[in-house]
Order: sequence, then structure tokens, then C-alpha cells
Amino acid sequence: MSGALPGLFAKCCCSAEGICVTCLRFTMAIIAVALGALIAWMPRRVIDMQIAFYRLINWKMEPISMEKEIRNTRLMGMTVLILGVFSFIYIWLS
Repeated sequence: MSGALPGLFAKCCCSAEGICVTCLRFTMAIIAVALGALIAWMPRRVIDMQIAFYRLINWKMEPISMEKEIRNTRLMGMTVLILGVFSFIYIWLS
């Protein structure tokens, strides 16, 4: 794995006392990319999971227009994905 991401893991200073800030930021960027991809490519499933969650807490939630909700959810997912990639690049270059 030599040279795959030069310098990224060299910035890590984790110890037995805790996780370093670089690793926390890296983990948050990876989670943002994963969730953004999930939301962007499976918006209907994400909406269905949200509706199911609200039913568990005794709320009824339904979008007025499912087409608009899917479009907006996909756009939100792409935004989170792009911000996650930018965060990863920032961590890598800083």
C-alpha cells in the first residue's frame, strides 16, 4: 500500500490516551461520504426508513409530493457526499 495516500496516515498521532484530531476528522469525512452516497443513490429507501422511524414514535409523516421529496433527498445526498469529499481532500492536504 506504499504511496496510495502519501502523508495521510503519517499525520496520525493516536496513542493509548485517545484518538487524535486528524483521525477524528478523517473518520467524520468517511462517514459523510458513505451517508451521502447512500442518500444520493437510494433516496426512496432513506425516505421509507424515515417514515418507519416516525411511526415508531407515534408520528405520521408523508410527503405531499413523493417525486419532489425524492429529488430533494437525492440533492441533499449529493451535497453531503461532495462536502465529505472536500473534507477528505482538506485533511489530506493540510
